[in-house]
Amino acid sequence: MPRYEFRCRACGDTFEVNRPMSEAAAPTACPQGHGDTVKLLSTVAFTGRGGSAPSRPAAPAGGGCCGGACGC
Repeated sequence: MPRYEFRCRACGDTFEVNRPMSEAAAPTACPQGHGDTVKLLSTVAFTGRGGSAPSRPAAPAGGGCCGGACGC
């Protein structure tokens, strides 16, 4: 079930709510009971099966200015 993040405008508390996608836009009260909340936009990053970030390719060696070939 998707998790949505909300922030309460009254107390500033940030909290998460698990609910079906069909109820994603439904209003919700904060844990302290305040009704003035706003849904936050969250970013999610997924990586490969190992859970580690993909490795960057190594920079080419030599050639070009400041690549070692020009001597600068």
